[in-house]
Amino acid sequence: MRRKDIYWQPYHDKISRELDRIKAQFGHALLWDAHSIQSHVPRFFDGALTALNLGTGNGIACAAEIEKKLFAIAKESDYSAVLNGRFKGGYITRHYGNPARNIHAFQLEISQITYMDEEPTFAFQEDRANKLRPTLKKMIEGFRVRPH
Repeated sequence: MRRKDIYWQPYHDKISRELDRIKAQFGHALLWDAHSIQSHVPRFFDGALTALNLGTGNGIACAAEIEKKLFAIAKESDYSAVLNGRFKGGYITRHYGNPARNIHAFQLEISQITYMDEEPTFAFQEDRANKLRPTLKKMIEGFRVRPH
């Protein structure tokens, strides 16, 4: 068997089933796809990465009101933020986000410098993380709103 059949497909089948279950229970489903990346990756981009990179597949993966609210929270924070810039939303965001079906997906790519050292020993920095947490909490709370 190929790795796709062993790992990738079962993972995506589970995501699909879980979104269907949540939508059946609540009438809508919200998928938050979050990652982090080094702030400098020359093979992908020049210069330093924006701290908070929000992606909605250029607006196709979630309702406009959700996109607008989350981006406003990010912009009001102490961090640089961009919407649908270098990270527009990967496969999960674009594949599962379907506002017409009341399934809304959103990607957040966080620059690692906001919460850790990017050089060995790659230490977690509690003070940086504590500064970031309120913004992430506001974004998660903003994402919880039921779309109209």
